[in-house]
Amino acid sequence: MSLPRFFLENQVLAAETEAVFPLRLAADDARHAKVLRLAAGEHIAVIDAAQDYFECVIADFSDGLPLVSIARHDDGGVSGPQVVLLQGLAKGDKMETVIRHATEVGVAAFVPLACARSVVKLAGKKAATKTERWRAIAKSAAMQSGQLRIPEVSEPVGVRAAAEMIVGATCVLVCWEEAPETARLSEAVQGALVATRTPAADARVAVVVGPEGGLTEDEVQVLLACNPRARLVTLGPSILRTETAGIVAPALALYELGGMGNA
Repeated sequence: MSLPRFFLENQVLAAETEAVFPLRLAADDARHAKVLRLAAGEHIAVIDAAQDYFECVIADFSDGLPLVSIARHDDGGVSGPQVVLLQGLAKGDKMETVIRHATEVGVAAFVPLACARSVVKLAGKKAATKTERWRAIAKSAAMQSGQLRIPEVSEPVGVRAAAEMIVGATCVLVCWEEAPETARLSEAVQGALVATRTPAADARVAVVVGPEGGLTEDEVQVLLACNPRARLVTLGPSILRTETAGIVAPALALYELGGMGNA
């Protein structure tokens, strides 16, 4: 059984000088720890502000914050391929669904895309509020699924701004319902790894999924022009909902890079 997992925002455990010290959890995480009824002697997993992994033992939890000692420190850091999902803004709670489940799959970052066919329009305070909500969901999903990092979630950006963000990616996979059947995701990923001589473990792959109405041809051309290893890819003959494609496509990319049980 996996250990309860917590992420620290501003505490570096390697800098602690006492054998037993308080774990400075965020307020919502402290409440979550209480709900779990963690008791003295139990072990928890902690990823600190330096992205180091620790296994800690609870010494006492009588006050608001647990007192812990370090049982094990894995100083290997976070490694492995990174898949970034550029997801077209979608209606209702679809973005929350994508962020929650794609985090469980192992997506490293999310870029919400304001596309021409996006029904949802976000700007200013509304965009900031939504982004904070999405970040909280990503954190919760990372804790629940045992991820070694909380995915970054950017505020919504337009397609041209997003294209500038992925100029240096190992490859860019543009999922489009009009892509030819021969535009296989596996070939796009493996071809980029060979062309750049990049080990799969070091790859940074951007996956683009449009909103409910799909990407326009102009948006597709902008994305294909931003990176020499940008490729159209198909997810098969079925027309997937945007919230389905936003989970399936990055999962397939991670599989090609040696994740999802394909070590």
